[in-house]
Amino acid sequence: MPARRRAVSEADNLPRATVPVPDAAAPTHGAWTPDGATPPPLTEDAVIGAVATVYDPEIPVNIYELGLIYALELGEDGAVKVEMTLTTPSCPSAQELPSQVEEAIRALPGVTDVAVEIVWDPPWDPSRMSEDARLALNMY
Repeated sequence: MPARRRAVSEADNLPRATVPVPDAAAPTHGAWTPDGATPPPLTEDAVIGAVATVYDPEIPVNIYELGLIYALELGEDGAVKVEMTLTTPSCPSAQELPSQVEEAIRALPGVTDVAVEIVWDPPWDPSRMSEDARLALNMY
C-alpha cells in the first residue's frame, strides 16, 4: 500500500479545534507479538497533534493553526514527510522551526524517519490561518 499523503489546502481553513481529536475507531495502542510489543499505528491526527505543539516564537499561535503546514505524508514504514513554509523568506525562525517540527514528530511512537522540507510555493498569506488563529491575533 502506498504512503498516505494529505495536502493541507485552503479548504482545510474551516474552523477547527486547535488540536485534532483522535478517531475513536483508530487503535491507540500497539499489539503484542511473539517478537515483542509493536508500537501503535502512526496516525495523521497524532502527527498534526505533534506539529501543533510547535509555536512561532514571535506569534502566540501554533504553526499548524497559522497554516504553515502544506502537506503531510505518512509511510507504512513510519517515515513522515512534511512540507511546510514560513511566513516570509526572511523569517528569523527559519532555522529553528523545521528542526522543532522534526523533533516533535520524531518523539511519536512508530516514527522511523522524519523529513521536513521548506517550500515557498504557494507563498504563505494570512488567508491560510484557521479561525482560531485569526481570533487569537485579532485578525478577523
